Amino acid sequence: MHKGLLFFFFLSSAFFSVFSQEIVTADKYLEAVADRYGSIKDYEALVTIRSDSTDMMGNLSFLDPNFLRIDFTDPPEQVLVFNGELLTIYIPRLRAVLNQTVTPVKRSSSPVGGASLASAQGLQLLRRGYVPSFVSGPDPVPLDDKSRDVVVKLRLTRRISSEGFREILLSVDPETRLIRRIEGRTVSDALVRIDFTNIKTNVGIPEQRFIYDSPASANLYNNFLFRDSD
Repeated sequence: MHKGLLFFFFLSSAFFSVFSQEIVTADKYLEAVADRYGSIKDYEALVTIRSDSTDMMGNLSFLDPNFLRIDFTDPPEQVLVFNGELLTIYIPRLRAVLNQTVTPVKRSSSPVGGASLASAQGLQLLRRGYVPSFVSGPDPVPLDDKSRDVVVKLRLTRRISSEGFREILLSVDPETRLIRRIEGRTVSDALVRIDFTNIKTNVGIPEQRFIYDSPASANLYNNFLFRDSD
């Protein structure tokens, strides 16, 4: 009898030890995603951005720590470039180039927005500003009803009211630990969704790619969102 009780004790201990090792919290999972992006020097991706009922598509280039460029195919020829200090948007249908200086204090709320969250720096900001939880546990689920892609979904709820998004939903590829989709709901209840596909990492993107020469015929508008001194 004593031997049976001793065997049961060791069996139970082993079971609970293995079970505890397999538990993955949402915060640990988000940390693992941040570590994955920490190993990425640069990446390219196809990006689709939906804001309410408006869709935009383009080719995204990212260079660590915060260089970002999107060459849009829809709207055609539209360009967004951010070099860490200056945001430039070219809108061909208006023949307008919009420039905005962004100080380090304002980068977390920069108009580069959700696309910049798919980086080591962006994910560190999310971990400080939001509380993560699993939408349906750590197991992969379909991205949506019409998709064959499976992802791990994290819901991020803001810690303080000054964050730009009330809630963010991250859909992460369970194999690569790369973000497949970002969905954010703003304080005005607008929904922004960004999809990343065909991601290629560490391809050797040069810094010169983020130098943008404005068309000579375009009108320039500086600090169109806010004055840098505000």
